[in-house]
Amino acid sequence: MDERVFYDWLVIAWMALAVVTFVALFFVTAPYGRFTRGGWGPRLGARWGWILMESPSLIAMVVLFAIGDQRSNPVAIVLLILWAVHYFHRSFVYPFRLHSSRPSMALSVVLMAVVFNVGNGYLNGRYLFFLGPDLQTSWFADPRFIIGFVLFVGGYVLNQHSDKVLIGLRQPGETCYKIPRGGGYRFVSCPNYLGEMVEWAGWALMAWNLGALAFLVWTIANLAPRAFRTHRWYRQQFSDYPRERKALIPFVL
Repeated sequence: MDERVFYDWLVIAWMALAVVTFVALFFVTAPYGRFTRGGWGPRLGARWGWILMESPSLIAMVVLFAIGDQRSNPVAIVLLILWAVHYFHRSFVYPFRLHSSRPSMALSVVLMAVVFNVGNGYLNGRYLFFLGPDLQTSWFADPRFIIGFVLFVGGYVLNQHSDKVLIGLRQPGETCYKIPRGGGYRFVSCPNYLGEMVEWAGWALMAWNLGALAFLVWTIANLAPRAFRTHRWYRQQFSDYPRERKALIPFVL
């Protein structure tokens, strides 16, 4: 079996697994953050957890770019930069913005995330920089790239601002939860998750391949069930929680 055949079968299996995960996460919430609980094995600090589980995606993409045959291609370079901006922040900036370093993430969750991020890094980087067609600069003017770029930047900004609001709710040393307000929180309980979904929908348009689509499917599979669970949690915890807020999609869901 050559690599392209392996790649095609892996994409199919990867998306099928995402569908199974989507259903499962409505019944079993991943045990990190506000849903931390015992029974998932050894734990480690949140900062190290984020670094260990997010950095493989950045490393995989950089390595695949370096060994691929698109190293001087402007489209490939732009796509690499966009990917790197997201994952450098998620791996090496976001963890150090957290006020708490208490053990709050199960090592088993971190290891599953590593597998997920390496898989997505391979599916995206290997196709873009080796298996896929040559990337022409005319792609920059294609409506799919333009719309995708706008969605990526818009989703990134929404995600970043929403994370900033959440982090700003606590002073150093505080552990209590509060109701987030302002920005995307005027409309939904999880604008940070919505922003990430929009971001990777934009990526799927810009990259325009099944590996990128699989990443979007996985993003939705991971974050949509958690958004609905978080929405219910807020309503259960706070009697004054804004009733007009939706879970994930403004005015709809």
